[in-house]
Amino acid sequence: MFHHNTAAMTNRIRILLVDDDLKNSMLLKRFIEAEGYEVTYANNGRVGLELYAASKPDLILLDINMPEMDGFELARKIRASDKRVIIFFLTDRTEKDDRLLGFSLRGNDYIPKPFYPEELIARINERFENHIISQDTEYLIGDILFRPNLATVTCHGETHSLSVRQAEILQLLAENKGKMVERTMILEQVWGDASYANSLALNVQISYLRRILSDPAVTITSVKKRGYILAD
Repeated sequence: MFHHNTAAMTNRIRILLVDDDLKNSMLLKRFIEAEGYEVTYANNGRVGLELYAASKPDLILLDINMPEMDGFELARKIRASDKRVIIFFLTDRTEKDDRLLGFSLRGNDYIPKPFYPEELIARINERFENHIISQDTEYLIGDILFRPNLATVTCHGETHSLSVRQAEILQLLAENKGKMVERTMILEQVWGDASYANSLALNVQISYLRRILSDPAVTITSVKKRGYILAD
């Protein structure tokens, strides 16, 4: 029984699988999709780079030995402009120098082949379990897509990362869009207490959020000494 609702489907974590072994990749793709992830497949590094730009994945599963562009070269190109995306190298090249090169390219994990699909799924789930608030938590604020599970805001194809605190503040405001959220409530929920120092820190974070919410229709209005209202 397929029971994802449409809100959940738009929010699924996106994975790009880049590997020239078509048969095993198709099995792996089905296995990962059965866990509720969205998977795009590329059969070589060059296609992988194109699909990376098009699909904006949250995680890349990257084989190393591939025609047209190997996994290390692809990771190097992606890391030149994207430090956020998670990269897992999948490879039968397990020599120490290869592993060190993988980590120097800011690979987040290095999984030797052959591996059990269950082992890979466990590592993917572990990587995202701290981020996932719920399957369908996603907010559209004006033209801005806010994904609290990944702490990102995206507007017109440009994505910015938020700190954990900024994401928590924005989620409180987004949940109550159009209504005032009390300062004291934000301070208690995000910092744990409403001290003067934390109150000053909240002012700074609100200023940052105003700068990063780049749709001019979106506003965070201060209600003097009482709270904030997010509107679009």
